[in-house]
Amino acid sequence: MPSRLDDELSRLVSAGVLRQYQADSLRDAADAEIDAALSDPGRPRPQPTPGEPPAKPRTPPTATHPNALIEVLGYIGGALLLGAVALLTLANWGEMGRAARVSTGTSAAVILLGAAVVLALLRRRAQVSSALASLGCCVAGFATYVAIEGETGRVAGVSVALALAGVGLWWLSGSSLLAATFGILGVGVLVITSDVLSPDAGSAVNSAGIAGTGFILVAFVLAMLGLVRDQVTAWSLAGAAMFSSSICWLIQERGEIMALAVGTAGPAALLVAYGRRRHSAYAVVACSILLVIWPTALYQLTDDMAGVAIGLVVASGVLLLAVLMLSRRRSNE
Repeated sequence: MPSRLDDELSRLVSAGVLRQYQADSLRDAADAEIDAALSDPGRPRPQPTPGEPPAKPRTPPTATHPNALIEVLGYIGGALLLGAVALLTLANWGEMGRAARVSTGTSAAVILLGAAVVLALLRRRAQVSSALASLGCCVAGFATYVAIEGETGRVAGVSVALALAGVGLWWLSGSSLLAATFGILGVGVLVITSDVLSPDAGSAVNSAGIAGTGFILVAFVLAMLGLVRDQVTAWSLAGAAMFSSSICWLIQERGEIMALAVGTAGPAALLVAYGRRRHSAYAVVACSILLVIWPTALYQLTDDMAGVAIGLVVASGVLLLAVLMLSRRRSNE
């Protein structure tokens, strides 16, 4: 497949002209056409009719300024509503009764989710609809927690928010819902770790490994979502989940080796994805994880800066070797 086509599809996806799944379909169709042409060189190709001018290439539609302005206004409106609810709640939390707290959160969730549903039904402003839905999911989860309270309220709040986010991901395709899902799953891991799996007054150090395992599961879920939704956002968030898992393992007693393993496996997968898809987000997230996890874990293991330096030299050598191998493979193609 020509790299020029891949770059152009990536540009169109970044500009919002195409969805990721549409770009993948076009890429697969181009690969199939090239394979068919190589397997059957004598296949006739369509020729223009004599005297007929060649068809002009269609230029993709570009977003107009009014459309961009409407989207920006939608984002600002949702953010202002959420900020107003937060300020009202924080300023009057002690004076507000339980009914007032529940009604405030519920009203905000209904407004946000209702606006998202209306925009989705009208098939207008898909990105704004997804953004409002992601905010509404989080507010609905908070309202549920306020209504029930306690450990049960935290578990119920996460469950409600996650269920709404799942419905939104099934119905809509905005990347903001993926970010909301990542945040909800992260909070869910912490809630389950502290309230369900280790509810007693146990050491936070001993439960850190449980949270680390939970974040690995979050990374797996986001990796699977990347197969059906915005792949760049989902896989980048999966890398962030692996980073969170590594941090948890660093807190765990004698968890440095596991932190190195997780903090290397996630970036390695992202770098492979970067070599195949050429999206810079994969490389940025992968390198950020390596630059944080490797020095920290090596220092905890060796308690010596020289050991950290040696480990970083080994890691850099592995990365540079991988770059050379990928570059050689790319040039051979």
